[in-house]
Amino acid sequence: MTRCLIVTAHPLPRSLTTRLAATVEAEVRAKGWEVTRRDLYDGFDPVLSPEERAGYYTTPAATLETEKRELAEAQVVILVFPTWWFGFPAILKGWYDRVWTPGIAFDHSPGFGPMIPRLHGLREVLAVTTMGAPRWIDWLVLRQPVKRVLRWAILKPCAPKARLTWRVLHNAEQVEEPRLAALEARLKADLTRMERRL
Repeated sequence: MTRCLIVTAHPLPRSLTTRLAATVEAEVRAKGWEVTRRDLYDGFDPVLSPEERAGYYTTPAATLETEKRELAEAQVVILVFPTWWFGFPAILKGWYDRVWTPGIAFDHSPGFGPMIPRLHGLREVLAVTTMGAPRWIDWLVLRQPVKRVLRWAILKPCAPKARLTWRVLHNAEQVEEPRLAALEARLKADLTRMERRL
């Protein structure tokens, strides 16, 4: 059975993020996947502790063991979040800082060379984000900064076999139902393609 971790990051329960997360969750559950949903606004503390930082190059702190196990066992990770200031929400950045840790997501190489990946079982990542800016600013002016960080700074060193599917709802503050429904249909098709590849 495919193990899927869904991570959401939005403070409002009636947000577009919540709706899109519900869409993908219903779809993967209908496929019979084993699903864990982690709403970061449901009590997750994004602040890296002194103990966690002190153990970064020595013995990692024994914190967030459930969250780390969920990541280590996932074959599919689905991230649903808003893009704010052309970056991840702070709470999602904190999830990367505290959960994608040495001994879980990667190991340090001798002499502090390139990171050694550990997430060999992670095969698919679907990132769904909303953005107030138009597409041309994201693509032409800023060159998709969130996508680049996720692909090259997080997935490449930690899960090099994982395939990233990136979906953005631009101009999200003015979205109308037909455009939102089209994105939801595309997400369902993405998940079907992912299922075939697994």
